[in-house]
Amino acid sequence: MTDNVDLLVVGGGMAGLTAATRAVQRGLRVLLVERAPNLGGSALYAGYLWTAPTIEAMDEANPDGDPALKAAVVNGFPGAVDFLRGLGVPVGPAVPILRFGRGHQFDTALYVETCRKIVAGAGEILTSTTTGRLRVDDAGTVVGAELTLPGGQTRAVTARATMLATGGFQADAELRAEYVHAAAGEIPLRSNPYSRGDGLRLAQGAGGVAANRHGGFYGHLVPSQITLEPELFVDLALYYSEHALMFNLDGERFVDETVGDHHNANALLAQREARALLITDARGYREFVNAAYVEGAPFTDKFALARRRGGRCVIADDAEDFAAMPPEWGYHGVKIAEEVARLAAGEAPSPAREFDPRPLAELPYYVVETVPAITFPFAGVRVDEKAHVLSKAGDVVPGLYAAGSDIGGLYVGAYAGGLAPAVVLALAGTDDVVSTLS
Repeated sequence: MTDNVDLLVVGGGMAGLTAATRAVQRGLRVLLVERAPNLGGSALYAGYLWTAPTIEAMDEANPDGDPALKAAVVNGFPGAVDFLRGLGVPVGPAVPILRFGRGHQFDTALYVETCRKIVAGAGEILTSTTTGRLRVDDAGTVVGAELTLPGGQTRAVTARATMLATGGFQADAELRAEYVHAAAGEIPLRSNPYSRGDGLRLAQGAGGVAANRHGGFYGHLVPSQITLEPELFVDLALYYSEHALMFNLDGERFVDETVGDHHNANALLAQREARALLITDARGYREFVNAAYVEGAPFTDKFALARRRGGRCVIADDAEDFAAMPPEWGYHGVKIAEEVARLAAGEAPSPAREFDPRPLAELPYYVVETVPAITFPFAGVRVDEKAHVLSKAGDVVPGLYAAGSDIGGLYVGAYAGGLAPAVVLALAGTDDVVSTLS
């Protein structure tokens, strides 16, 4: 193991591998350490590099996010795409994502393996290795870290710069409850199980602070009563909720579902017991449930899959059937039946349905009980547009950077891509390291 390096990267997911690869390409001595036995993190469950194509689109979709970080992501996106292509990773043509985004499909597993080969060839990679604390000198500069190797041995590493890229804290229920929502500790995880807040903890121990407490999370609605397995993270995500109706236990709609599924997941977390009935009609089933969410993407019948896996699913022949919902589910079926019938007749919904106001009137109705599942939190380490970790006073913590889902403040109650910000800020931070050390 190399004890003295130019860049220590803590975390081997999208951001960490990007930073380490860029650093190796720039001639730096690099050590990458990863808690998990394998590299890739939650990126292995994704497949699109996308974000808002303009500052205006980003501001409209994510008005409360940090302006400097938003601009950095939008302006840095073309360079991120070029970086993937420069590694020889095939990148698909630009396609629409959600209502406002543009992005490219690519093979995340191939990207991970390509980066691994580059970093391992000129640097060093340690897996199943934890980072106990960062080493800070008398001037407050981060100068390395103390590692615990798979066999339990400890090693001190000296680094001229350190990049935190551990993927967030979604796998730690206590941190979710503290920084996302009091009920967030109980919701399912649709992410890797190794992102347990190491980056946040390490940054705070070295003078950094958290940003965006209670700013929400990125995740999706999933069927209740089902154990989420990684290979089903995408297939069981109920993306179509933005074209459906959602009712809480009191038989009430509580959100404009058409804003987006990630928005619906956050809204449901605040409801009693954080569960709801998701209802669509035959047209919704045909156009969205059993159809591709993104142009060209593979798809499965999400209702049929949820039913096979043991979810609470029913097909209602008409609105009156909602009054006969299984009592053990606990819903106010009569109120739901009345509201579904009212909206099917074309009466105005409240809350309004801004982006898809069409009534759900084509029988039958497809009903799934749903709960929110978290992929990564929007709270995290406070950083600037060059990925410098910042102190409470807003000063740079010398020698320390953070990228990917470890950062906080980019998104507040909104979402415009996860992989793109990871690549953009990892590149920005690494380029700053290169500039500083040269």
